[in-house]
Amino acid sequence: MTLSRVDIVAVDEGAAFWEDRTALLTGLQENPPRVPAHFGYDALGSDLFELITELPDYYLTRVEHGLLKRHAGEIADLIGCGLIAELGSGSAKKTRLLLAACADRRPTSYLPIDVSREMLESSGRDLTAELPGLRVQGLWGRYEAGLAWLRDSKPEPVAVSFLGSNLGNMPLDERDRLLSEIIGTLRPSDGFLVSVDLLKPAQVLEAAYNDPVGRSPFTRFRLNHLDHLNRRFGGNFDSRIFSARAHFDADTGTVDARVYATEDHSVAFRDLDLELNLRRGDSLNVGLSHKFRREQFVADVVARGLDLHAQWTDEEWQYGIFLFTRSDERGEAANAL
Repeated sequence: MTLSRVDIVAVDEGAAFWEDRTALLTGLQENPPRVPAHFGYDALGSDLFELITELPDYYLTRVEHGLLKRHAGEIADLIGCGLIAELGSGSAKKTRLLLAACADRRPTSYLPIDVSREMLESSGRDLTAELPGLRVQGLWGRYEAGLAWLRDSKPEPVAVSFLGSNLGNMPLDERDRLLSEIIGTLRPSDGFLVSVDLLKPAQVLEAAYNDPVGRSPFTRFRLNHLDHLNRRFGGNFDSRIFSARAHFDADTGTVDARVYATEDHSVAFRDLDLELNLRRGDSLNVGLSHKFRREQFVADVVARGLDLHAQWTDEEWQYGIFLFTRSDERGEAANAL
């Protein structure tokens, strides 16, 4: 059997986004040093994250899948358009429930945006094989570049989806900028479908974001950030001397994932003209996951110029999917403030 070819558009000048040093240099000079999230999602990192979603305590993927399974038809009806763009699409194994419901109702095109070309190609092939009437065009690059491409190239109505609670996986200033980019991309009647993980007890969160006994996908995923920087920028991290652990910070409502040096370690980056001197016990941040208060989250998005159209929440696990719409020109005014 011949696999169908998936159309891939390089929206970020090919692989050039991996070479963008600005965000990386800024992050590595913070205290503690921080590796920007997208460096975790090269081909290997994307595969490792798929293993994380299968861990028994990692409830997020399972709960979101359940919400979509129960409500995909209703969501498809409310979205009402035939163009779905998704930020950070990954394998799209949850999104395919929504895409199937949309394709049952109208001709549907799917524009997944991801930094892993390999994941775009494999998920696109799987989707077109499973849903023959679906058109898939992968947008290869970072979120902002994909949104800019949408603004320039797609005048028809669109629903931008951001699932997996990925909105919480960045510092507050980056989250604010991305929300402004998303809302600035929407035209009147366009939709924004977003999921967020809501606050819950620390023990539940720390179990979800750490490896269970006998398994190591979280550790491998986090250490791959260091190995990726070595490959990309001529670094000499020795990932063998790092341990990985995530902790929940109740003051900020954020799960903070770090790798810790187990001995003194000097790291030089040949291509960055930068050196890090780490003492035993020093850490680097390789992941954030903010947990939201439902009312505060909705109020924040509405204040930016969108209307809450519908919401679906798993009350047991406190996880929600929200559909916002831009019904008029309030979004432009809100973003101009």
